[in-house]
Amino acid sequence: MMERDAKIYVAGHRGMVGSAIVRELRREGYSNIIERTHKELDLTCQQAVKEFFESERPDYVFLAAAKVGGIGANAAHPADFLWQNMMLEMNVIHSAWQTGVKKLLFLGSSCIYPKLAPQPMREDCLLTSALEPTNEGYALAKISGLKYCEYLNRQYGTDFISVMPTNLYGPGDNYDPEGSHVLPAMIRRFHEAKSAGAPSVTCWGDGSPLREFLYVDDLAALCVKLMNEYSGNETVNAGSGKEITIGELASLVADCVGYEGEILWDTTKPNGTPRKLLDVSKAAALGWRYTTELRDGIPAAYEDFKRRYC
Repeated sequence: MMERDAKIYVAGHRGMVGSAIVRELRREGYSNIIERTHKELDLTCQQAVKEFFESERPDYVFLAAAKVGGIGANAAHPADFLWQNMMLEMNVIHSAWQTGVKKLLFLGSSCIYPKLAPQPMREDCLLTSALEPTNEGYALAKISGLKYCEYLNRQYGTDFISVMPTNLYGPGDNYDPEGSHVLPAMIRRFHEAKSAGAPSVTCWGDGSPLREFLYVDDLAALCVKLMNEYSGNETVNAGSGKEITIGELASLVADCVGYEGEILWDTTKPNGTPRKLLDVSKAAALGWRYTTELRDGIPAAYEDFKRRYC
């Protein structure tokens, strides 16, 4: 268990996941939280990270910082996604080990699993076959991070764990039209189409891929629970255990936004992995279950978008 007065460093505290973890920590009574913006601490700079850990000496670390993006951004910039994520992960995890951090939680992504993995995807299907090519760079970086945690545990007796969430959404999401994930991208596109009176909105692919979504505050609750209750080399999946087609998701978002035009599909654009459903029985056995349904989470995300961009 993390002590109430423990010094806790949340890397990436301004991002969607990091800010949710900070909210959950404060809700549970933790107040000694260390935060650094990118301007204050460049996590890709090894020396800067080393000096930060030697100076601050955090007891616990939540590694939520990452370069993230949707299918288009990942496919167009694989080198950037691989390099930036590898650098910041290795720097933080390595310095945490060197300075004696009691426990570290590494945030990954369900894209680490093979493109055609058996569904729902269990934690032990990692590295059993080829990855989805469109986000391979990002996936390789995340696999390296979780494996480095595993190897440090085995070689040096650290207590570093990892959690692999499904597609996330909620307050603090990235709504950039070029780099966002599917759900926030849809929120922005349908909102702008409604505002402009556009007769139609065109989405990528054919709408058939199945996806699972998890509200970010539900993930944060699991992260704090795992930090307090779980130790092990194998990662823990985080998801709702439910899936929806991209076509159905588009209709849900359009209804939430109030867009009444036509939804079209550009089949020249990639669909990505045909199905990505996580087996969440491990997290369930630890006593965790998501609480926010899509029908409640999408309106909350839309309100967050309007507060920040309208």
